[in-house]
Amino acid sequence: MSSLDARLDVLRGTSLPLPHNARTLAALTANPACDRRSLIDAAGIDKDALAAHLGLPRPLRKSQLALKHGLAFEHRVIGRDHAELVRLLREALDLALPEVAYEDLNSVANGEDRSSPQLRHARTRSLIISAATNKSAPRTLLNHPVLRLPVAGHHVYLEPDVVAFHHDGTFHVVEIKSFPVIYGQADPASVAAALTQTAAYVLALRDLLADEGLPPERVSDTVVLINPLNFTQRPTATLESAHRQIRSLRRHLDRLRRLPELLDQLPLDTTFDLALDPHGKPTRPRSELTAALARLNPLYTPHCRRHCDLAIHCRNEARSRDRTEALGTTVREDIAGITTVTTALDLADGRLHPADAQEDITRALRHAQRLYTDLQAGTA
Repeated sequence: MSSLDARLDVLRGTSLPLPHNARTLAALTANPACDRRSLIDAAGIDKDALAAHLGLPRPLRKSQLALKHGLAFEHRVIGRDHAELVRLLREALDLALPEVAYEDLNSVANGEDRSSPQLRHARTRSLIISAATNKSAPRTLLNHPVLRLPVAGHHVYLEPDVVAFHHDGTFHVVEIKSFPVIYGQADPASVAAALTQTAAYVLALRDLLADEGLPPERVSDTVVLINPLNFTQRPTATLESAHRQIRSLRRHLDRLRRLPELLDQLPLDTTFDLALDPHGKPTRPRSELTAALARLNPLYTPHCRRHCDLAIHCRNEARSRDRTEALGTTVREDIAGITTVTTALDLADGRLHPADAQEDITRALRHAQRLYTDLQAGTA
C-alpha cells in the first residue's frame, strides 16, 4: 500500500470506500476548488453518512416513480431487438442499418444475469480495440459497456448506456435520459448535467484508445442524448457538444493527483471515522467530527446544495465565520479579495481604510451604500 493510500485510509477510518461513478465524477466539477470535497471524495468517504450523523437535512432524492419511469423509457429505446435505438442513431449519426452489429455487455459469461465489472470491462476493451483497428469490422453498438478511468490513483468502473461505432472511425457515446425535449428544447440545467456525466465516459474511452497507441481524438466530444419527445414516451435523439465539460473534468482529475499537497496540510491523526458500533450506529462525538471537517478548507457556493450532502454544514460554517461566500457566488466574486461581510461593511461605512488593492471595490461598495441610504430615505 502506498503512503497516499494509507493517509486516505486514515481519513476514511474503518468504513469501506465508496466507489465513484459517472454521477459522482460529474459532481466533482461543480466546485473543483473545494479542498474539503476533493479529499473526502478521493478517500471514498460517505458524505451522506457524515451529514446524517451531524443531523443535517437530507437532500431530495429521485423518487422510485421517477426511477421506474427512467428504466421504462430506456427499455423502450433499447428493447429486445434494439430497432428503435438503431433508428435513432441512423438518423443522428447517419448509420446504415445493415452494417450495425449489436452486443449486450450486461452479461458476458454463460449462466450469469450480470457479470462482474472487471469481466465486462475486458470484453468491452476487446470489442473497442477490434472495432478501432479492423477496418472491415461492422459498425458496432455496445449496450452497457464498462469503461475504466483512473481517479486519484485508483480505477473507477463506468457504465455508459451505449457506445456507437461510426462508419468514419469515430466513437460516439450515447446517453439515454428521461427528461423531455419539448418543442425542440430541453431543460438547459438537465442537459448540462447529462453532458458532465458523459464527459467521464468520453475520457475513459479516450484513455482506452491511448493505452493501445491509438489516437484518442477518435472519440468524439459530440455525444448523442436520447430523450422523450414533448409529452410522450416517443424517443428523439439530439447531438450535443460536451467539449467544455470534458475539459473541466480532465482539469479536476489532474488536480486530484496533487492530493499529497492537500494531505500535507492536515495533522496525521485527522479522520472522519464515525466509529460504528456492532449495530452500525455511529458513536463518534459530533463535536469531534465538526472539528475534523474544520481542518479541511471548504469553498461553499449555493450550488453546492444540488450535489453535496455536506452543503448545509458548509453554509452554516460560512455564516458563523462571517464569510462572504454565504451571500452567494456573485457577491463573493464582485468583492473578490474581501473575505468577510464585516470587512465589506466597514469599508462601505468608512470605518476601515482600504488597502491599495481594495480601493476600486471600496468605491463600488460606498456607491452602493449611498444608493441604499437614499432608497431608505425615499430620495433616490
